[in-house]
Amino acid sequence: MSKQNWIRMNKNMADIRKEYQMQSLLETDVCKTPFQQFHKWWADVLNSSLDEINAMTLATASLTGVPSARIVLLKSVTEEGFVFFTNYNSHKGKDLLENPNACLVFFWKELERQINITGTVEKVSADESDVYFNSRPMGSRIGAWSSPQSNVIASREIIEKNITTYTEQFSGKDISRPPHWGGYIVKPTVIEFWQGRPSRLHDRIRYSKMKEGSWQIDRLAP
Repeated sequence: MSKQNWIRMNKNMADIRKEYQMQSLLETDVCKTPFQQFHKWWADVLNSSLDEINAMTLATASLTGVPSARIVLLKSVTEEGFVFFTNYNSHKGKDLLENPNACLVFFWKELERQINITGTVEKVSADESDVYFNSRPMGSRIGAWSSPQSNVIASREIIEKNITTYTEQFSGKDISRPPHWGGYIVKPTVIEFWQGRPSRLHDRIRYSKMKEGSWQIDRLAP
């Protein structure tokens, strides 16, 4: 790429802007706990026409602090935390084994909202993982057995052969949950709700968990 094209491309990036002006988020408007506030915003996004509303960025780090991030899907929320499912031997699974801390980010751009969740991570119970695994379509259950997630493979044919092998193996039988596959729960210590506002002066309300279990609510500067 020529220097002139490089400068033009970066200028175009720098010129991308959106003026946020749909709603506000004031301390007098928010709920007493972040879970109540999450469900309030979740009701809004459920009533929208957005796709993949449960998609969230999961950021992890290795023991030495090397970060990585990817999109995963939220599958349930309890008063304890936010649950997703994956391969325990994947890159994120290995990170969480070494360093059981993570950050989740929801971004619903059409509503001009973000939610940023930081907390500790634990595996959910085997029973909970079994219940969710058994609710998945057959192809997804076979896929959990077939893919050595995050490992280097020679070609796509490896996966296709594995799919054939496990489809035959489980033919006429229940597809059991692989021992390397299951759920994690992110138990938040900090949750920030971000509402876009004009001139980049966004509303940011942060909930911080106190030692006794209550939540402190603060406004952050945009």
